[in-house]
Amino acid sequence: MRGMTSLLVGLLGLVTLSASAGDLTAQLNQFFQSRYGETGQNADTLSVVVKTPQSQWPDCPAPQFSLPGNSRMWGNISVAANCDQNRRYLQVQVQVTGNYIVATRQIPRGGTLTAADVKIERGRLDTLPARTVMSALEIADAVTLRDIMPGQPVTLMMVRQPWRVKAGQNVTVTANGGGFSVSSEGRAMNNATAAQLVRVRMSSGQIVSGKVGTDGNILITL
Repeated sequence: MRGMTSLLVGLLGLVTLSASAGDLTAQLNQFFQSRYGETGQNADTLSVVVKTPQSQWPDCPAPQFSLPGNSRMWGNISVAANCDQNRRYLQVQVQVTGNYIVATRQIPRGGTLTAADVKIERGRLDTLPARTVMSALEIADAVTLRDIMPGQPVTLMMVRQPWRVKAGQNVTVTANGGGFSVSSEGRAMNNATAAQLVRVRMSSGQIVSGKVGTDGNILITL
């Protein structure tokens, strides 16, 4: 009888541990799903695996989770779990599945990307290189900075946006402020993409800096 009692106690303990594990995992899944929804990440399925031993888990039924600054969006992450004044850190793996962009053919360095050069693949986003491109719109007309192999995930480190202004090019500079707008001509002193800063030597010899518009004009706000 005593042996049977011990067995029942052990089984009840296993059930309790299993329920706690399920509760914590469900809470973490909800936390990260809410986080991705707020930030608009391209993750359509998500699963959290807790790596920290169960003996080090928070001991309250509903811990408050938070993330250190500059945390990764997925993969191996440290999560703070707060129970009143008691804080513990959990090591978790956030497994995310979604769409990403790969090359359809070998793209040489210096080439301009077209729609035919890339396609959508679906897989584990947390296993991909940092800054992998999730939408072809992010790299429309981009210029490659290195050779890209067929099937290789495209990252933002592999490309740059096309120059909207090139050094030596004649440009229009528009200064806005206080209810007025003045335009003048000058010559760009460096290459720049849209939204980047460019230095311009005006016809008077004065050098000004402004932001490149999508139309190639230079905008200065006074």
